[in-house]
Amino acid sequence: MKTLSPLQIERLKYQPKLPECLQKGINSLELIEGSETESVRDQEQIKALFKNTYGKPVVTFKNSISLNASDVKNVGVILSGGQAPGGHNVIAGLYDALKQANPANKLYGFLGGPSGIIDGKYVEFNDEFINQYRNTGGFDIIGSGRTKLETEEQFQKSLNVCKKLGISAVVIIGGDDSNTNAALLAEWFVKNNTGIQVIGCPKTIDGDLKNEQIEISFGFDTATKTYAELIGNIQRDANSAKKYWHFIKIMGRSASHVALEAALQTQPNITLISEEVEEKKMSLESIINYMCDIIVKRADMGKNFGIAIIPEGLIEFIPEMKSMIANLNDIMASLESDPDFVNATTIRDKFDIVENRLDEANAKVYNSLPILIKGQLLADRDPHGNVQVSKIETEKLLIEMIETRLAELRSQGDYIGKFSAQSHFFGYEGRCAFPSNFDADYCYSLGYNAFALINFGLTGYLSSVRNLTAPASEWVAGGVPLTMMMNMEKRHGEMKPVIQKALVKLDGPVFKQLEENREDWAMNDRYLFPGAIQYFGPSCVCDITTCTLQLERAKSLINA
Repeated sequence: MKTLSPLQIERLKYQPKLPECLQKGINSLELIEGSETESVRDQEQIKALFKNTYGKPVVTFKNSISLNASDVKNVGVILSGGQAPGGHNVIAGLYDALKQANPANKLYGFLGGPSGIIDGKYVEFNDEFINQYRNTGGFDIIGSGRTKLETEEQFQKSLNVCKKLGISAVVIIGGDDSNTNAALLAEWFVKNNTGIQVIGCPKTIDGDLKNEQIEISFGFDTATKTYAELIGNIQRDANSAKKYWHFIKIMGRSASHVALEAALQTQPNITLISEEVEEKKMSLESIINYMCDIIVKRADMGKNFGIAIIPEGLIEFIPEMKSMIANLNDIMASLESDPDFVNATTIRDKFDIVENRLDEANAKVYNSLPILIKGQLLADRDPHGNVQVSKIETEKLLIEMIETRLAELRSQGDYIGKFSAQSHFFGYEGRCAFPSNFDADYCYSLGYNAFALINFGLTGYLSSVRNLTAPASEWVAGGVPLTMMMNMEKRHGEMKPVIQKALVKLDGPVFKQLEENREDWAMNDRYLFPGAIQYFGPSCVCDITTCTLQLERAKSLINA
């Protein structure tokens, strides 16, 4: 028997809120279809690859006066990719809707991510099992994994498992890559007349799976609030000790949404945004000069302390680093079987081999880096063959280069302060946190809504719940065709269909909020201390959503 904390006991009692149309019950819904859709880019290529699922309409639900009978449906569910707070509630919402539609329905959870449906490893849910995980963080209910569903063999094995269990629909809870796989599986199931539906749910704390229909991916709200609490704690400490600069790297490889949101919640002295660095073609040297300028000016004011926020993926957005890393990724693929590299006795020998293979300009960049960073750039690649940026200690790279630059300024008489730095990386701290009330409600609604899409026979759709800055009762439930979000990108040297990542828009209201305040925040200590996530009390405290959603919603209302 599990030992539960007082908060766990209370959170198990929480009843998530649903949009009004879903509150009336899964069998009292009417489906409203919009116009046909097309992919965000590369329409002809995407249409050719998804002949059976392309061009479907966006759909929404509204209440129906008549009750609809529901046939018996067995459903399988998969947690795919990295964890995000609220995943358990997606499964709970799916389970409750499924059982409400017909008590004879069954829900199977595939264990360990997509590999579970391939290998036939699963568990059947019941009330007792599900009730232990309501409103809790993590993905430990069935575990997750990063296996890709993309080959004919994998699809066939998945079909065999579904036939064995009598499964007529599969729900994949994941990010852009996982839902790309969901689209491929949906297309294959239709093409082969299997009668099995596939529905996705938008998950990623990075916040880069969104569009007009998907206002935010689940987990972003909880993760950013968790990071903001930690940053606030550090800011209070910095403002108390007044002798440390804290460099805080925050999770988010391809987009800086998490860093930007955490900055708006806490108002640090420096916030780097990867997309801005790329747009302005800022070199590593120019970034160092920008940060040193603030550090020197604060030192002149007697402030030898501060907070700098750094996105996890920053290093890949710096032009000369991006070029060097792309060159390095190609080289590392060939060096894996190179006996000279594999049998090199020292790390310096490996450095020499790599530098000799790099293009001249890229070799110069690589050679200029600290030994620590050079070694990390040679570490194992991710499944796409790319450097694992989460293992690159960018915050330490910046600290070392800033120390060197400040020493130069001191020797010239242009810096009189003291620089002592602390480094932090906030990533795993937020991925499995207790979901906020917003994420608990949003995730439950996404899961409940996913079964509504199944009940109407849809496939190749992403569960969509919109109007998220309003009270939950006013949320709009429906679905978005997965192909609508796709474009073609190069992966492993081939052009493949993938869901397009949503990066920070530099002309958008969220970045503009940072841009308008960053000079003031740099010199004046406007630190905000959000504190821990609140679950009980006034709605203005426990149900408030992210700055990102509020600013984007306000902008859309103005435009409307």
